[in-house]
Formats: sequence, structure tokens, C-alpha cells
Amino acid sequence: MEAAESATSAKRMRFASKSPQDWIFDFIVYLLIGIITILTLYPFLNVLAISFNDSVDTVRGGITIYPREFTLENYKVIFSYSGLITGFKISVLRTLVGTLAGLISGSMVAYTLARIDFQGRRFISTFLAITMYVSGGLIPGFILIKDLNLINTFAVYILPGLVSAFNIFVIRSFIDGIPYALQESAKLDGANDFTIYWRVILPLCKPALATVALFLAVGQWNSWFDTYLFNGSNEKLTTLQYELMKVLQSTMTNANNVRGENMSQLMAQVSPDSVKMAITIVATVPILIVYPFLQKYFVKGMTLGAVKS
Repeated sequence: MEAAESATSAKRMRFASKSPQDWIFDFIVYLLIGIITILTLYPFLNVLAISFNDSVDTVRGGITIYPREFTLENYKVIFSYSGLITGFKISVLRTLVGTLAGLISGSMVAYTLARIDFQGRRFISTFLAITMYVSGGLIPGFILIKDLNLINTFAVYILPGLVSAFNIFVIRSFIDGIPYALQESAKLDGANDFTIYWRVILPLCKPALATVALFLAVGQWNSWFDTYLFNGSNEKLTTLQYELMKVLQSTMTNANNVRGENMSQLMAQVSPDSVKMAITIVATVPILIVYPFLQKYFVKGMTLGAVKS
């Protein structure tokens, strides 16, 4: 009871001690935060409203943050495609496996480069930095994947992006901030390099690992071009993004090819804009669900693990 009263009195004193300039400053700050919040949320709410709005009414325009004529027809068209369930399963699987594999491989390389007793750290770091600006291109990459017999395999989703130079630098910069004396103390206690990596470094790198995990998960979830190039003919290895792209293409193609009464019948069911917005929601919501669980680590990981010049 006394603690609550003291906290209340402290708040009153703080409010009473504020000058008019402080109140004006706080008002401007909260106003700017409110404007930024509205500007951030409005596009998403607008897409959500159009996805639930009737197609004929959508063509009229003027939809803001709520549907004028609510309907689920747009989502029924999307989920009526048979390959969507398979694509969803493969996308979830590649996101989980790709994120975990990328974290393990990237953190191992980062731990090695962060070791001050590793003689080749400068050369390898320079080599990795070059790969961030120079690549072999699409055709050499396709030839390499073909020669490795990765076409029409699940491994083509994982192996090409197993090591990312940017992610390695983020984790390594974070490890550089950990006192090296911790590793020396672990060595004196008889720990080997792998034990130090697994039991000392990784638990202290949770913010950086969560940040990199978010990058990897978003990249794996949104990827569709590799499916188009390497597994487009394999229905068992299709991904959700690739299937949604095909749904959108078929809808737009039908809308462009049909005329007259058939066009009216098509637009009465769905329109390309409505399907496009529904696809955006279907592709965005699952990865948005993951973000709150990593948010508390994200800012700290980006701040402490930022790439240093």
C-alpha cells in the first residue's frame, strides 16, 4: 500500500515539475508517433478491407479501412486451388529448416571469425564482404545448381542460402562485444572449441540470433523464384508463394482474355485486384505472427550486432 502511494506521489511530482515547454514537446512527440502509426497501419488495413470486399464494389474504388460489402469469395477462390495446401506445407518446412540451418552455419562461421587467435580471419572476412557486392549471376548459378544435381530436390531451398555474409557479420560483430576472457576461462576449465561455442557463445548471442532468424525466416517464406527455376515442374515441392503467384496470374489472364457477358460473370465472382489483396494477406499474416516473439530481441540485436565499419 505504501509503495503504491509513493509511486502515485512520484507521478504527481513529475507532472507538477513539467514546464510548458515540456508539455509542448511531449504533445509534438505523441502527435508524430500517432501520425507515423496511422501511416504504417493504413496500407495494411486498406489491403485487408479490399480482400474482404465484393469484387464489383471494389471496382468502384473508394474503399478505406473497412469493406463496404463483406464477402469471403476472394479467399474461396484462392483456397480452391489444389496445390495451395502442399505449397503451404513446403513453405513452412523450408522456413523452419532453412532458418535453423542458416543460424547454425552462420553462427559457426561468425564464431570462427571472431576468434582473435584465428590467423585467416582478415582474409576470409574480406572474401565474404566481396560476395555481398559481386555475384556470378543467374545463368552461372543455374548451371552450378544443375551440376550439383539439386534440381527437383528440397535441398535447393536450403543449400544455396546456407551461408550469408551479411548475417555472419551481424553475429560476428555481436560476438566481438563479448569479453574474450569468458572463452579463456572456459578453456581453463577444460572446454573445447565446440563446447565454448554451444554453451558460452550461443546463449549470449540470443538477440543477434533472433535478428538473423527473422531475416532468414522472412526470406525463406517469401521466396518463390527458386521454385519457379528449379522445382516448377514438381508439384510435390511447390511453395505457397509460387502457388499464389500462379493463382494471381491465372486470374489476371482470365480477366484480360474474357469480354462482354463472360467478363461480367467473372467480375461478379472475383476481380484481379481483390484476389491480389487476398493473396497479400495470406502471404503476410503467417510471418507477422512470428514477429512479436522475436521483437524484444530484434532492436537489441540490430543495435549491438550492427555491421561495423
